[in-house]
Amino acid sequence: MPATNTLTLCTDKALYVGEIPATGWHCHAASVLLIGLSGRFALHWGAGRAETCRSALVAAGVEHVFDPCGETVALVYLEPDTREARSLRRPFEQLGGVVLDVAVPVAARSTMDVYLRHFDLPALLPSLGGDPGRPLDARVARSLQALRHPPQERPERSERIARAGLAAGVQLSPSRFNHLFRAEMGVSLRSYRVWSQVRLAMAGLAVSPRLTDAALHGEFADSAHFSRMFRQTFGMTPSSVLKPLRQVTLLA
Repeated sequence: MPATNTLTLCTDKALYVGEIPATGWHCHAASVLLIGLSGRFALHWGAGRAETCRSALVAAGVEHVFDPCGETVALVYLEPDTREARSLRRPFEQLGGVVLDVAVPVAARSTMDVYLRHFDLPALLPSLGGDPGRPLDARVARSLQALRHPPQERPERSERIARAGLAAGVQLSPSRFNHLFRAEMGVSLRSYRVWSQVRLAMAGLAVSPRLTDAALHGEFADSAHFSRMFRQTFGMTPSSVLKPLRQVTLLA
């Protein structure tokens, strides 16, 4: 792995740049923009669909295999509540959850790096854009704060983000809250809860490079639990992706 493998995390987006192994089948609770920075890659999804391309958008919840084919790649993850992700819902619905060769071509790597560092989606996706629709329901927005931002006193996570607790916090029944969350976010609460926990674990790498410490930061039961959930989310082992990192940046 090159020394340029980097991870950048902010509240509603994430960026990984570098070389990664081919994944197994996986899906996650965020849309992802895949860009081949040095060449074409392979993408598999659906009932035997497979294509090689230079960029692709994959909707949240779409199971897929990503094979970088040895190229340097950029992966931009968009939280379901971002304006960008919400504006992509209609194109995803029309095109079956995957849009190929959608990003601006990599004419100059330095220019592309600027777009990526600033999460400049309009520049990266000049042909895609749309109406994000009405604002996110305030009750779901409140639940996202609990999922994304552990309080300093660190109560038991199982209590803090349990469906019943989140529902009670917005004065809804658990079943009604489940329906509302999926309708607003496009993914299930259970799926998003795992996603947010994995993100917290990766953010812990900014403090300590040890994967065991990352697992604790993500409030997983143990390292084995973290490894299982990471493989389920990304189709790779944590060590194959996170150990080669040379820089982890947290943005406000």
